[in-house]
Amino acid sequence: MCLVACHVHVLAAPQPQPQSLLADYTHTAWGGLQGAPVDVMKFAQTSDGWLWMATAIGLYRYDGTAFERVDAVYGQRLRSNDIIGLMATRDGALWVGYRLGGASVFRKDGARHFTDADGLATGTVFHIEEGPDGAVWIASVGGLARLAPGAARFERLGREVGLPIANMYHVLFARDGTEWIGSAAGAFFRTPGAARFAQAWPHTALMSMAEGPDGTVWASDAAGRYYRLRTTPPPGNPPRPVVQASGLRFDRDGQMWLLRKDAIERQPDGATAPLPAQRLTVSGGLSGMLAQCFFQDREGNIWIGTSAGIDRLRRNRLRQLSTRLKFDHPAMIAGPDGGLWVGDDVNGTYRFAARGDSTGTLVDKGHFSAGYRAPDGSLWIAGADGLRRHGADGRVTRFAPPAAVRGAEVLALAQDGRGGMWVAFVGGALFRFDGGAWTPRGGLAALPPSRVMTMETDGEGNLWMGHADNRISVLAGGAGPDAGGVRHLGAAEGLALGRILGLQRDGNAMWLGGEHGTMLYRAGRFVALRGARGEAFRGVSGIVRTPDGHLWLHGADGIFHVDAASLSAWLDDPAREVAFERFDAQDGLRGHASQIGPLPSLVRTADGRLWFATAGAIAVADPARMHRNPLPPPVVIRSVTSGGRAYDAADRPTLALPQGASSLRIAFAALALSMPERVRLRYRLGRVDADWQDAVGQRGASYTNLAPGTYRFELTAANEDGVWNPQPAVLEIRIAPTFVQTRWFPLLLALGAALLLYVAYVLRVRAITRRLQERTEARLEERTRIARSLHDTLLQGVQGLIMSFDAHALQMPEGSPERARLERTLGLAGRLLLDGRDQIMGLRAPASPDELPRALHAFGMELAEYGGYAFELRVAGAVVPLQPHVGEEIYAIGREALFNAARHAGAGGMLLQIDYGSDAFLLRIRDDGQGVDEAVASAGSRPGHWGLPAMRERAAAIGAAFRLDSRAGAGTEIRVSVPADLAYPRTPRAHRRWWEGLRRFIGLSAARPPAARAARD
Repeated sequence: MCLVACHVHVLAAPQPQPQSLLADYTHTAWGGLQGAPVDVMKFAQTSDGWLWMATAIGLYRYDGTAFERVDAVYGQRLRSNDIIGLMATRDGALWVGYRLGGASVFRKDGARHFTDADGLATGTVFHIEEGPDGAVWIASVGGLARLAPGAARFERLGREVGLPIANMYHVLFARDGTEWIGSAAGAFFRTPGAARFAQAWPHTALMSMAEGPDGTVWASDAAGRYYRLRTTPPPGNPPRPVVQASGLRFDRDGQMWLLRKDAIERQPDGATAPLPAQRLTVSGGLSGMLAQCFFQDREGNIWIGTSAGIDRLRRNRLRQLSTRLKFDHPAMIAGPDGGLWVGDDVNGTYRFAARGDSTGTLVDKGHFSAGYRAPDGSLWIAGADGLRRHGADGRVTRFAPPAAVRGAEVLALAQDGRGGMWVAFVGGALFRFDGGAWTPRGGLAALPPSRVMTMETDGEGNLWMGHADNRISVLAGGAGPDAGGVRHLGAAEGLALGRILGLQRDGNAMWLGGEHGTMLYRAGRFVALRGARGEAFRGVSGIVRTPDGHLWLHGADGIFHVDAASLSAWLDDPAREVAFERFDAQDGLRGHASQIGPLPSLVRTADGRLWFATAGAIAVADPARMHRNPLPPPVVIRSVTSGGRAYDAADRPTLALPQGASSLRIAFAALALSMPERVRLRYRLGRVDADWQDAVGQRGASYTNLAPGTYRFELTAANEDGVWNPQPAVLEIRIAPTFVQTRWFPLLLALGAALLLYVAYVLRVRAITRRLQERTEARLEERTRIARSLHDTLLQGVQGLIMSFDAHALQMPEGSPERARLERTLGLAGRLLLDGRDQIMGLRAPASPDELPRALHAFGMELAEYGGYAFELRVAGAVVPLQPHVGEEIYAIGREALFNAARHAGAGGMLLQIDYGSDAFLLRIRDDGQGVDEAVASAGSRPGHWGLPAMRERAAAIGAAFRLDSRAGAGTEIRVSVPADLAYPRTPRAHRRWWEGLRRFIGLSAARPPAARAARD
């Protein structure tokens, strides 16, 4: 085994160079294929968040996702589409200047157009600027004009204040209050309090101007040469141009930006010499030639307009390690001096200083695939050519690898508690190195044969090894050949990560990253870390828990940051999901974390910075200084589409949709220009959505089957840093009902249904009446046949008996009591014979309404006269005719009841009561005689007699209720009750009664009280 000790002499490092432009910014270009405008002259951003662009073919706006050409602003039309001047004021107005002269100001409550008639100078409007006092200045071919706050007309400024009268190009208000004007006659300035302008140097036509962070004002001539302007005469030679560019601007950080014909260029620290690393050229992705306008929006993004499109530079949260070296799967380890050591199989190992160094210093020429910081402060670097130990004194000691694995890369290495170094090689070989000797698998047969991917020592000095087959081996106390033992952890303890890629000690717990997720081992169990919206944190090969409690993970899907508060809550309740933020290519990350080696892919250096390695690059982030966006995104409800028609909904509180609208599509936007892909939108529609709805991957919401009424739609959004807009956009949507959706329509349907029921009822009654009439006619025909037979037999026989008794009566002495009694009997028999004949022939049916009472009264009086008792008739209600068949049966029942009472009651008095009620017809016959025998009353008839059964059958035939009440010695009462709808014919009064009942049922009129109903009936 070979041990080599040597010193490495480090060459002096060159001066640190600033990071390249694209290491600090993410560049996005849009052209005609993406619908972007070309040849943009000016940018402006209004306070509502819209980004506006002026071109020769129209005005454009951008909401973060799409470019749109507009002919109107806030509902007011432009006077021309050929625009050069553009400015947004602090109060939210948008000013537009036209190539052919004139300007317009647009506000949400209206617009106003200015021409030379309003004091504005004529000709092309080149520039519009707002002064510190809110005044609007316009520089045009015709001169300079100023609109004072609240004024209705512009004031022209010329020779009276020391200015030329024409060809004004630019207006600039410096931070010290000096007013600067660029014109064809040169640059002019006016200090605070001065009444007149003075000319600055050089005395040449100067057009575009910009103020540097040191207060220097720069201006360009017509050839694109920029000068530093002077307010006093230059000593010696006249001022010379400093830089050549088609544009020069300064961002909010004071960085100078140069616009060139084929590139844009950042000039750090005021440098004026070309810096290739700070250039973005057409060949490097710039949208087109002739970069001509520069703008920085409220979120800090830089916008460039070229002849062929638009470019955006967004500051990265992650900064790329910018170096001339081209790393191939770099390995990393925190250096002893607070910097970072980085290396691979090609370039050796370089040290990068804590801050500002992008060059690096070579510290080790050997291969670097794994590293380890020992407790004594030394650094161990391992690769295919063996091990190197970098001591704290700078001494480097080299150790050759075992012959069996010579040329194999090292995956992981770590020192156990006995001082031995465990080294895992590609291919699965595992050795323990101690005292110059390599021992396969450390002499421990209990170690599994599967490949070791990563190693870490826990808080008790135990050495953890993560295997490729979802297993962990724990060497107790740094076990050697003659000490300790091996403990195995796996699926039985809840481990479910597949290939183990990362181990990180966290106090008495251990974090594990793997192919399928991230877990924490504590109290003897593995617990999976789950993120909101189902995030599993898969493929994590780098884990760091910072001293302030934050957790950083580097995995297959990017970089994840779990803040300390969310992680603490999860540690108390591992069943909950943690909130997190993700960093990926949008933030400057190039590639993803290594899934096989070198490991780990995340390192924290002593200065607190985090370094993330991918296949070919290294990104660095400083959590304490990471760029954040504190501005919540403005939200706008753009339009509502219903029934194939789109309605503009921007800047209006209410929208009325036509009758019958039931489906609608609401389009909206969040005006976030930095990372629209990360914007979270939420919306809800009152009366429909119980809670906020997430607009995942869309900028609209659809609703169907909406009922008429008023709905409140609310929209809010959060930016890429989770800052929510506290003031949602609100739109009140009103849907008018059609006639069939009003409350009157169900009522009319109910009335129509009632009318149909009534018609059906009438038709049904007519059908029943017709069938009853047919049955009655059939009965009459049968009765006539029987009557003829009875007339020819029974009646003829009875007539012969009457004649025979009459002959006997004539033989009795006149005036004798016997003859008188016999004559009376013969008279009654004659009347009964006549009644029998009339009944048989069907001639006794009442012909008039009062026939029934008169007929029964006459019959009762005859029986009373013969029986010698008192008889009384009482009639209640208005006498009306009965149905023919009902009248016949009632008359027959009445006669039978009167006759039975006369024969059997032995009564002293009898009452016949007829009640024509509105609800029922009632026939009542009561006597005060001896009553009906209890056995007869319970049986319903007397043996051999058919009077009571006949009355019951007749009552049942007409739907009447028959009742017999009798007590011995207390008389008998017979009651027959017929419902009104069966007793009386259908009359107009009955129809009215039915209709009034229907009206009461549906609530159209109040029900009449019983007294009123009785009076009516």
